[in-house]
Amino acid sequence: MTNQAPNHARVIPLRPHEPAPHLPEPQVPAPKEPLWRDLVGDVLRQERLAQERTLKDVADAARISMPYLSEVERGRKEASSEVLAAAAHALGLDLGDLLSLARDELGRHRNRRQGRVTSPSNGRLSLVAA
Repeated sequence: MTNQAPNHARVIPLRPHEPAPHLPEPQVPAPKEPLWRDLVGDVLRQERLAQERTLKDVADAARISMPYLSEVERGRKEASSEVLAAAAHALGLDLGDLLSLARDELGRHRNRRQGRVTSPSNGRLSLVAA
């Protein structure tokens, strides 16, 4: 039996360690504005869940396919005004109600982007006596 030295690998640096040249700070892009279809889809989903209704139930009541309604809720489809009205009516809303709630969501998004804190109203009107 021969005595062999332990087999150790040596690391030889290819370049001497130099500090990285000063690079400009990466700029953080401003959050993108949401797409209208995302806002409307979020409102439809929030309203459906608040009513504790299934996707199938609302799709059947609106006479649109369940997969299509799912795509609309997720903001993947740009629904026609007829489809949006049917989905809104199935949830007991007028098309104007749906669009108003989506507009409110857009306002909350804008306030978050500007660093303002807002309390969610869930589209409900609250009156305060002075």
